[in-house]
Amino acid sequence: MGKSVLVTGGAGYIGSHTAVELINSGYEVIIVDNLSNSDRGSIEGISKITGVEPKFIEADCCDKEAMRRVFEENEFDSVIHFAAYKAVGESVAEPAKYYRNNLLSFITILELMVEYGRRNVLFSSSATVYGDAEQLPVTELTPRKPATSPYGNTKQMAEDILRDMVAANDNIAGIALRYFNPIGAHPSALIGELPRGVPNNLVPYITQTAAGIRECLSIFGDDYDTPDGSCLRDYIDVVDLARAHVVAVDRLSNGRNKDRYEVFNVGTGRPVSVFELVRGFEEANSLKLNYRVAPRRAGDVKAVWADTTLANEELGWRAERDLSDTLRAAWEWEKHVRQ
Repeated sequence: MGKSVLVTGGAGYIGSHTAVELINSGYEVIIVDNLSNSDRGSIEGISKITGVEPKFIEADCCDKEAMRRVFEENEFDSVIHFAAYKAVGESVAEPAKYYRNNLLSFITILELMVEYGRRNVLFSSSATVYGDAEQLPVTELTPRKPATSPYGNTKQMAEDILRDMVAANDNIAGIALRYFNPIGAHPSALIGELPRGVPNNLVPYITQTAAGIRECLSIFGDDYDTPDGSCLRDYIDVVDLARAHVVAVDRLSNGRNKDRYEVFNVGTGRPVSVFELVRGFEEANSLKLNYRVAPRRAGDVKAVWADTTLANEELGWRAERDLSDTLRAAWEWEKHVRQ
């Protein structure tokens, strides 16, 4: 079949950056996306960056007959499954929507992989599976805590579904990558994070505040038991994160996975506070942000960051991009979007 990958949700933020890194590594990329939280502009961006236009199919991964046609009409060795709803607050308000979409889409993909004999699957998981961890940094063996949102629960449940499908089917191998906090944009400023409506994530809110779209950035809580009172997170550059997917697919394709189901943390291993991130953005881009301290937000954990030893040693991957470069890229992308 050659080196070809089906990327579901490939028009989205992480999916589009991963498509770029896959193409640059010699993979043929087939993107499936229903464009519910993305647009065709990212496909154009991928083409401009790489000089290669990926095959794009507009389809919903929950639609089994549409996905059956994708499997019948395209040759690919591996699937990277990004397609999912991802807003924590919305998942609390509309749990059924999240369970139906995030789980049914993945089950559909896995059933078709078994049916059509496609072996390798890479699942887009999240550090939310650790919840409010008692020991930091978290390793892959850190116990998963009960999820604090339906979104987080779909990630835990999907990991379990993948583990069970691999156990039941000798011809499937899977890796779940647990992302920490992806931020930034491609250095070309041709693709990046483009939230619809009010951003749920910190960095797009920072860049929109800097651009004058948001009046003020709220920092939720300055009284946590941390060095400066704000929450600690592990912010991973989206390009570094995308590269992790390439080495994970390489591992599956080459049969180097020690177990047919594996889990890896993908982060920097360095905790950064919200105040540090805000100051870092100001310094990297020589500007001042309008921000205020607001009350703590329900569901926010005080601190979480990764122990990345396993990914460093087993995948030969580590985060490389400097935080100031990441924050400059985020601002360049915001300016590009507003042109």
